[in-house]
Amino acid sequence: MSIRVEHVSKTFSAYPALNDVSLEIANGEFVALLGPSGSGKTTLLRILAGLEVPEEGKIRFGERDVTRDQPASRGIGFVFQHYALFGHMTVAQNIAFGLNVMKRSQRPSRKLTRDRVEELLVLVQLPGLGKRYPNQLSGGQRQRVALARALAREPRILLLDEPFGALDAKVRRELRVALREIHNELGLTSIFVTHDHEEAFGLADRVAILNQGSIEQFAGPEEIASQPASPFIRSFLS
Repeated sequence: MSIRVEHVSKTFSAYPALNDVSLEIANGEFVALLGPSGSGKTTLLRILAGLEVPEEGKIRFGERDVTRDQPASRGIGFVFQHYALFGHMTVAQNIAFGLNVMKRSQRPSRKLTRDRVEELLVLVQLPGLGKRYPNQLSGGQRQRVALARALAREPRILLLDEPFGALDAKVRRELRVALREIHNELGLTSIFVTHDHEEAFGLADRVAILNQGSIEQFAGPEEIASQPASPFIRSFLS
C-alpha cells in the first residue's frame, strides 16, 4: 500500500510539531523517520495511525483519503516502544486480541484464530510459547509478541514507534534482522520511528530526517551519508 502525506501541519499549544510536511512512500517500501527528540517524527507516525488529526493537509493510503478515518478502519498494525501487552493474558490471547474484538460478522472462528496465532508465533520465532504470560518473557520476546499482535489482522501498513528503544544492543540487532525479514516476506509497507541513525540506515530503504517539524532530507542511506543536505544533518550524523 502506497502512502502520501500532503502538506500536513500540526501544533500542540501553539508549538509547531509539524510544518507543511509532504512525503510519498511506495508500496512495499521500508521507511525510517529519523531525528532528535521533538523533531516531529512520532507526531507524524501518530497522524498516519489516526491517533492524531492534522490541522492542515491530507493523508492518503493508495487513492483513499484516510485523514479523518478512525485507526481501526485504516488497515494498519502499530507497534509501541513499551510493548503495551496485557499482563493478565497469555501470549496467545494477546496476539488474538485484535481478532477477538472484531465485529461478530467479520470475526474468524476460534479454530482459524488459533491457527493464525500459531502461524504468527512461528513467524516471530516464538513457537510453543503461546501459553506463557508476558512477565515470563524477556524484553526481546515481548516485543516479538507485540509485533505478532500488530500483524494478526493482516495489515498492509506496519507502523513502529521506537520499538527497540528499551532493549539492549544485542537484542536490538537481532530484532532488526527479524523485522526486515518479516517486512520482506509479507510485502508490507513499513514506517519506523527512531533517533538512532545506525538503526535507520541498517533497516530502511529510505530515511526521512526531521528537524523542528520539517523534513530536511528524504533519500536512501548511502545518499544521505555521502551528500547530507544541510549542516543540521551533518551534525546529527556525526
